[in-house]
Amino acid sequence: MAKALIVSDSHGLKEELITIKKRHENEIDLMIHCGDSELETNAKELSGYVTVRGNMDFLGKDFPNEAIEMLGNKCLYITHGHLYDVKMSHLSLAYRAEETGAVIACFGHSHIAEAYEREGMVFINPGSIRLPRGTFEKTYAILEVNDVDISVIFYSLEGKRIDHLSKGFKGN
Repeated sequence: MAKALIVSDSHGLKEELITIKKRHENEIDLMIHCGDSELETNAKELSGYVTVRGNMDFLGKDFPNEAIEMLGNKCLYITHGHLYDVKMSHLSLAYRAEETGAVIACFGHSHIAEAYEREGMVFINPGSIRLPRGTFEKTYAILEVNDVDISVIFYSLEGKRIDHLSKGFKGN
């Protein structure tokens, strides 16, 4: 089983990123920040995170707009989402993720924690650890993959599992 920690839209929070990293560091293989950290590219709080640039990342101008990572045998496409208008539709994001060969698309921007599958692609938005929308809980996610299954477990900023948001999928 391979695991990834996924956060997004931390909007300047620093200690919280470190706390989340320390909480899960012994159980994860990959750490992802889906943008809008509002931190500098070389910020120590982002050390170890694969980080992409969000629409509010004026200090992190060197962050890439997208990243492609492998987690176990699954290809992940990582972006913030603003360049694909994810607040309107996930179709453009789906097309780009498919172009890269990804089976999982990780994104942020809307601050809405969600995980769902559509036409064989799993979409994950970890929500926001600073300014959540759609829920009162400040959230992040742990992605777990093996040869067959994909699981997304959501957690509150305090580390409490949020079962009603968490989902499991059959992998591709």
